[in-house]
Amino acid sequence: MKRRNALTLLAAGSWPGLYAQETPEAIEARTLAGLLRAGGCAVLFRHAATEAGIGDPPNFRLGDCSTQRLLSDAGRAQSRRIGQWFKAQALQARSVHSSAWCRCRDTATLAFGEHTVWPALNSTFEDNSGQAAQTRLLRQRWLGIPAGQFEVWVTHQVNITALTGEGAGIGEAFIVASSGRLLARSLAFVA
Repeated sequence: MKRRNALTLLAAGSWPGLYAQETPEAIEARTLAGLLRAGGCAVLFRHAATEAGIGDPPNFRLGDCSTQRLLSDAGRAQSRRIGQWFKAQALQARSVHSSAWCRCRDTATLAFGEHTVWPALNSTFEDNSGQAAQTRLLRQRWLGIPAGQFEVWVTHQVNITALTGEGAGIGEAFIVASSGRLLARSLAFVA
């Protein structure tokens, strides 16, 4: 059974009869696109599906993708679907930022084309000593995102949890307002 989030259920019940012919997925897409068009927010993506495992192998080196857990075939397809969704909604991010981890960079590249690596999005899974400072940097950047514009940040579950208090599934998106308030959580990209 496909998972549904609270936003989908709220949106479906918000306009009784008005969108009776629309699927819950179409309502969710319209609602999410509306939030992004209003701007003043960031879309936090957890990287797409990877090869099996948790964290990175013992020989991990940040600059060497061959030592990292990488996107699976399903994750590459998922990343492309993310990009297709944004194109179908005619949404253009002000900027796309990614963690330096290959699985995040690959997600960003396949979904959005160009991106900038931003160390504030790097994983704190193995070493959380810098997590508070990273979280502060991310929250400061939110304040500078103007109305009518949004940014995309591709990162890791631990960072999303630090920012929102919520766990993130692979490829899942969180839309967070410049105030830091969680506006929406979408499972539309998880599959």
